[in-house]
Amino acid sequence: MIGIDIVSIERIEKNIQKYQEGFLNKFLCIDEINLVKTQKGFKISTIAGFWSAKEACSKALGVGICNELRFFDIQISKNFKNAPLLTLRKDKMQAFNISSIYTSISHDSGFAIAVVMIQTN
Repeated sequence: MIGIDIVSIERIEKNIQKYQEGFLNKFLCIDEINLVKTQKGFKISTIAGFWSAKEACSKALGVGICNELRFFDIQISKNFKNAPLLTLRKDKMQAFNISSIYTSISHDSGFAIAVVMIQTN
C-alpha cells in the first residue's frame, strides 16, 4: 500500500506563527518536537515533512487521520544517517497487519512531500 502527501511549507509556518508550540503539540510527540528544534527555533521544512509523512501513512492505510489512526499513533524518528523512520504503535501495527513501513520525505520550492509504503503480513 502506498500513500503520498504534499503540503505548503508556508501553511505550516503560518500555523506555527499563530499557535506556536501548541500547533506542534497537536500532531507531534515530545521526541519529534525535539527533532525539529534548532538553536534558532524550529526547522519549518522538517515540520512540514513530518506532517506530510503522517498524512501519507494514514492514506496508505486507507483511513486518513481519524479515530482509527491518530497523529500520535504514528511516530517519526531518524536513523544513524539522518534518514526518516516511521513507526506505528504496536497495537496499530497489529490491527493493520503491518510487517514493514518505508518512508521518504523531501522539501523544495516551498513544499514538503512524503511517500509511505506499507507492507502487510
